[in-house]
Amino acid sequence: MKPISAAFVVPAIVVWSLVAMFSCASPGPKAALDEIFNQEWETRLAENPLLATSAGRNEWNHLLPSVSAEYQERRATIARDFLDPLSQIQLPERGTQDRINYDIFERQLRGRIADFEFGAYEIPINADSGFHISFARLPNQMPFDTTGDYENYIARLSAFPNYVEQQIANMRRGLDRGMTLARVVLEGYEVTIDSHVVDDPEASVFYKPFAEFPASVSPSDHERIRNSGKEAIRQAVVPGYQAFLDFMTGEYEPRARTTIGASELPNGTEYYQEQVRHFTTLDITADEVHQLGLSEVERIQAEMNQVIEEAGFEGDFAEFLEFLRTDPRFYAETPEQLLKEASYIAKKMDARLPSLFKTLPRLPYGVAPVPDHLAPKYTGGRYVSAPAGGSEPGYYWVNTYALQNRPLYVLEALTLHEAVPGHHLQHAIAEELEGLPNFRRYLYLSAFGEGWGLYSERLGIEAGFYTDPYSNFGRLTYEMWRACRLVVDTGMHAKGWTRQQAMDYLAARTALSLHEIRTETDRYIAWPAQALSYKMGELTIRRLRAEAEQALGSRFDLREFHDLVLSNGAVTLPILEDVVRASIERGGAAGTR
Repeated sequence: MKPISAAFVVPAIVVWSLVAMFSCASPGPKAALDEIFNQEWETRLAENPLLATSAGRNEWNHLLPSVSAEYQERRATIARDFLDPLSQIQLPERGTQDRINYDIFERQLRGRIADFEFGAYEIPINADSGFHISFARLPNQMPFDTTGDYENYIARLSAFPNYVEQQIANMRRGLDRGMTLARVVLEGYEVTIDSHVVDDPEASVFYKPFAEFPASVSPSDHERIRNSGKEAIRQAVVPGYQAFLDFMTGEYEPRARTTIGASELPNGTEYYQEQVRHFTTLDITADEVHQLGLSEVERIQAEMNQVIEEAGFEGDFAEFLEFLRTDPRFYAETPEQLLKEASYIAKKMDARLPSLFKTLPRLPYGVAPVPDHLAPKYTGGRYVSAPAGGSEPGYYWVNTYALQNRPLYVLEALTLHEAVPGHHLQHAIAEELEGLPNFRRYLYLSAFGEGWGLYSERLGIEAGFYTDPYSNFGRLTYEMWRACRLVVDTGMHAKGWTRQQAMDYLAARTALSLHEIRTETDRYIAWPAQALSYKMGELTIRRLRAEAEQALGSRFDLREFHDLVLSNGAVTLPILEDVVRASIERGGAAGTR
């Protein structure tokens, strides 16, 4: 049976409720604000059952969201409906938690409206992610404690063809008006799809929950559930992925645009500028970002040259890069060796965390390889957060595909970024924060999140890492990589750079493998402006730390500063500035809420 999305019944209730709230005796600003936050959150969960599951709300676990064009318009309408009562609430200009919540909430609503108006939903995939990739995480994100949980899972699997059909319809609309991915980034993309087109249901990643049942599920139900699961995989999941594969190879890729810059999309210049604003959380132009990137590249280059000199290498910069890319000593011989090295680095940093933070989270994390169906088109590593209320930890994924392209000299920087003190620490602390509205507990702002990840790489210096010149050069090559992103992303999307020009720029200035340079460049092409968030966020955190150190002198406490930065969850960079400067005025106290 085709599931009915809650999207078609919630908005009228929301509008009526908000109108009623403001037509009665006016509540106080905080009460009114909290009511809007709660209404919007409940609406969003009902509209997006996958989000609800990730947030630990299981009422809609049998449903997939509607993603049709009509739904997208409805979603934008809901955002507009919330903006009006929000604008009626009067709050102080800055400094209070309510003001922080207000500003972030308003920004989210306006961002959703802009996404709809630009038609961003017509590109639901990028070079290494997409709706079909997220769907393959379902076996790790849903609860499997009861017979009902399994039935919900099977219902979702059965709904997949309709979900794919709606995504394809959106992508066809994009093809008709030129809102597509660049064709060049789609080379080899089918591996993310065809690995799910299997003859044997038991070979599917979706079969995992049926391989073993918990004691809480009656043995008398096992065979029925397992057979129903196989049937759902055979009759829904595989046909859904096959339909998407046929569409991608037979229709989408041949008709995808041959240009690479976002400026070539419909209203492309304005769209890219909106993406710059979204991912940096700053009112800054593409040209300003480009110039900042050039200056950072020059600064980091000088540090890299100094490390080469310290290493005693006889040769120029290009020869040193070639040495790093080709010498076998810098590469693991087996996937297990790479995973063990990453695990050792992560555990070593675990022991250093109390010296850097006062507050540490309870949730653990694991180290695991990037799944096979993603690895060929995936980055070197990534953090995968744990679903709320589930039994899974967070995971630091390490890409063990093509080991000759995974240098060990960057592994310390990668691990500190993705695991601790980077994304795992950041996400796990955010999940334990109290007093935040729900929309902020599950919020990710790239400038803050990726800025913290890059800042965490540098913390390794203070924590006793990068003790040999090669790993230190690896750290610098990662920092240079993020500085180069400011240049090549704006170059390709706003200044007419070619793909080859971007790859040559990266290859000449970083020790990244040439394979990773290609996959990264394609990622920037497919995901305009996201790559800007790392360096822009890191520079802000470093600048604010320097301000606090100078202003507070001997009263500066590094552990308090780090707790302060993470104490509010994800915030925009201007809000982070307000939080830190308010703390400085209080004499360095970390509490802000």
